[in-house]
Amino acid sequence: MKHAHRWLILIVLCLSTVVLVIDNMALAVAVPALAEDLDASPQDMQWILDSYILVFAGLLLTAGSLSDRYGRRRVMVIGLTLFGGASLAAASAADPLQLIAARTVMGVGGALVMPSTLSILITVFDAAERRRAMACWSAVAMLGLVGGPVLGGVLIAHFHWGAVFLINVPIAALAILAAFVLMPESRGPASRLDPLGAVLSTVGMTALIWTIIELAHGVSWPALTTAVLALGGFVAWELHTPHPMVPLGLFRHRAFSGGSLSLALVQIGNGGLLLILTQYLQYVLGLTPTQAGLALIPMAVASLAFNTLGATVAAGIGHRTLIASGLTTMAAGFGVLAALSPGAGSVQPAVGLFLLGAGGGLAMPAAVSALMGTIPAEHAGVGSALNDTVQQAGAALGVAVLGSIVSSMFTGTMSASAPTEAARSIGDALAVAERTGDTALADAARHAFTTAMSSAFVISAAGVLAAAAVALIVLPQRTGTPRPAPRPEAAPELATAARPL
Repeated sequence: MKHAHRWLILIVLCLSTVVLVIDNMALAVAVPALAEDLDASPQDMQWILDSYILVFAGLLLTAGSLSDRYGRRRVMVIGLTLFGGASLAAASAADPLQLIAARTVMGVGGALVMPSTLSILITVFDAAERRRAMACWSAVAMLGLVGGPVLGGVLIAHFHWGAVFLINVPIAALAILAAFVLMPESRGPASRLDPLGAVLSTVGMTALIWTIIELAHGVSWPALTTAVLALGGFVAWELHTPHPMVPLGLFRHRAFSGGSLSLALVQIGNGGLLLILTQYLQYVLGLTPTQAGLALIPMAVASLAFNTLGATVAAGIGHRTLIASGLTTMAAGFGVLAALSPGAGSVQPAVGLFLLGAGGGLAMPAAVSALMGTIPAEHAGVGSALNDTVQQAGAALGVAVLGSIVSSMFTGTMSASAPTEAARSIGDALAVAERTGDTALADAARHAFTTAMSSAFVISAAGVLAAAAVALIVLPQRTGTPRPAPRPEAAPELATAARPL
């Protein structure tokens, strides 16, 4: 149903989403300065980045279920409060351990916020306006994704690295205030808790993400075994309990299952993109953090423009064609970036990033819209969490795979005569070269990193093309006004999924 203040509510939802995205993307630019100031080892940096992802992904399904039961606005506000307070603590961290602890609490807050934003969106907008609302929400998220490094670069250039966390505080406070003033409370029907489902999903997803992260160092068999047992037990429990936390029957919908698989493959391709590319821009091309952030503007501009275009033409073209066209365009962007050289100017990265932004602007809102359009309103929170979980698992897998490829190929490409420290990463290699005045070592490191990065982007292009093929084969071609989310009484095949939580 429509809500009188729905477009103002959308602004609140966008603020709540963008604060999460900006933080993680700004942190990507802050890595060199942060590592130097805190004297953080590579393992410390891994935990600073991964502690958030582990907690965030592990709690998403539980957070979505809690928002349906206790109120989506309430859960979102609690999450924003935790996120803002932990950001303040992160900005004043004096050592890596303190920063890891703060990032962990930020992950809890983010897990509470993210499912609530999308679930509130699909409850305050009717089917006729939902596509435009999702396009706006996706465009703002993309703006944060690309604008985060820009903002982070500016903040680092003029202030301490802690400023990339402090910027979260006023945005979170504004979103909390606006939520209380503008946003109605919404929840699913009265339901019972599913504590066993919550524990199994949290343990299973955390173990799965940890397994993926550790792939760079080999398979962690204890973590993988835990993930398989916990997630297998979760699925079995949810299919047989009279009060399931997650409506697994949603996966019987082609739009939901096809959209989920497409989004997972896209996130595998996108995983680590900006983290790898910002290192190329700074370490290889020699740009400052601010310049590296500004170099990403073509991606933001294209994303905003093509988000608008996609929302305008989607009714006539349909989800499937729009998603496949956008993903193919993204693959072309990865192809352009894969051809970068250590001496590339500014034009080639700009072209590749523009294509990535254009393709993402076309594909992502349509994919999310196709997926979310199948979710009954009473399960909006946990349905949104399923969408977020799929994307987070794909992103984590992409970061692990691409990071492992870049790291191993960099080490393998460096000369055997290079110092051991210099073969670990391009940052270490350039530090050794500066300390010893060895310009040949610096050049070799830049060439090795570029070669490794190119291989990673070729794999990203393949992943995105695979997602395009999935969209064409699996997704139904939906045109015109999206049909309302199915109700339990109108969808016998969702009888299990539609039972109270």
